[in-house]
Amino acid sequence: MWWPLSCVPIAGCRIPMAISGQNAFIKPGPISNLRWRIGGLLFASTVINYLDRQTLSLLAPYLKQDYHWTNTDYAHIVIAFRLAYSIGQTLCGRLVDRMGTRRGLTISVTWYSIVSILTSLANGFYSFVGFRFLLGAGESANWPGATKAVSEWFPKRERGLATALFDSGSSIGGAIAPFIVLSVYSRWGWRLAFVIPGVLGFLWLIVWRRMYYPPQDHPRISEAERQMILADSQETATSSRSRQRWRDLLKLPQTWGTIIARSFTDPVWFFVTDWFPIYLVAKGISLKSGLIAVWVPFIAADLGNFVGGGVSGYLLKRGWSLGAARKALVVFGGTGVLLLIPTVFTVNLFLITLLFGLSTFSYACFTTIANVLPSDLFASESVATVSGLSGTGAGIGTIVAFMLIGHFSDARVALATHAFDPIVVTAGVIPFIGMILVLLLVRNTSATDQGLVRRI
Repeated sequence: MWWPLSCVPIAGCRIPMAISGQNAFIKPGPISNLRWRIGGLLFASTVINYLDRQTLSLLAPYLKQDYHWTNTDYAHIVIAFRLAYSIGQTLCGRLVDRMGTRRGLTISVTWYSIVSILTSLANGFYSFVGFRFLLGAGESANWPGATKAVSEWFPKRERGLATALFDSGSSIGGAIAPFIVLSVYSRWGWRLAFVIPGVLGFLWLIVWRRMYYPPQDHPRISEAERQMILADSQETATSSRSRQRWRDLLKLPQTWGTIIARSFTDPVWFFVTDWFPIYLVAKGISLKSGLIAVWVPFIAADLGNFVGGGVSGYLLKRGWSLGAARKALVVFGGTGVLLLIPTVFTVNLFLITLLFGLSTFSYACFTTIANVLPSDLFASESVATVSGLSGTGAGIGTIVAFMLIGHFSDARVALATHAFDPIVVTAGVIPFIGMILVLLLVRNTSATDQGLVRRI
């Protein structure tokens, strides 16, 4: 028997409730500031993503001994990941633009979670190469998908901070990875260490599928928040709403500025994430005594993410133009990474940790802006595509860098603590060059007047 609709007071509101016997159905109310919960989900995905990829680099010193790998062998394994990741960023970016953020990231996380678990079955060089290639293909959609989600859910004044939030997951994931991975390794061996990120990925998927919808369709968003998000989207919309072709996008200097912003910075970050434990060992520092040194650059980068996004948003509120607010952080970041260079003159753990921490802090300020540029410059229909192109550029740069790192570190192994000197100097200079190119390429041009890109 059904009773008439009644009104039940909940938290000061009156919500209609239909009662049948012992069952009651209450339509859930709106969630306050829902967009930041979406940002939190993107952050969690990036944490798991980086915990996943950091597992190998942390275990590399031990796996090198077990399987008798040289630095060149290890470089080839890492390059297998980067090759798939580089190609996948462009392809997955386009696919996410076509199929939507919700479905695209669902497929991505499902893929790499399965591969992560299967990596526990690896038994030598070639199986690690194969699994890392498949992992790179699966993880390649994370940044294009997250960047597109930010463009869908956040107004431009908040995109820098929202991008910093999800991008900081790479730092947090990298920071907690040593404690999780090395603890698991010391108790149960390396195989279980690869299973844990895969399990976490499947748990994340449950929440993602329940939580994520575009703001115009989300059943739990408040009307005020929906109108605020959609109004900003309409205000910044370009006159051309059709999805631009790759070749059309590549004719624009703004696209190349976006690609260079990541291509000249990401290889430095991946040097830290994939080679830093090996670098410390080459400096004569054991991993046990250098555990904090491995941890600090990631925390510094996490702080840099939020400082970069927060300061850029603050400058916008102070009346700076969008371009000026973004480029100020690019200049700061590109200059700060030069602090890597003095590390060649010391083997002191404290100084190495300090200089790497300051450098990764500066890098993160730069890369936060690099990740937000696609949503600043391009319509929603092209955001993931351009983000994917920049990721592919970063991947190609990283592959070249890793080939050179493997070659020169093996060739200079007799120099002991100075084996990585030219590599570190180059890592300090390249982002500075990238900074100059971004300042020249990311500007308002005739394409801006034609509505092909947004004004910055």
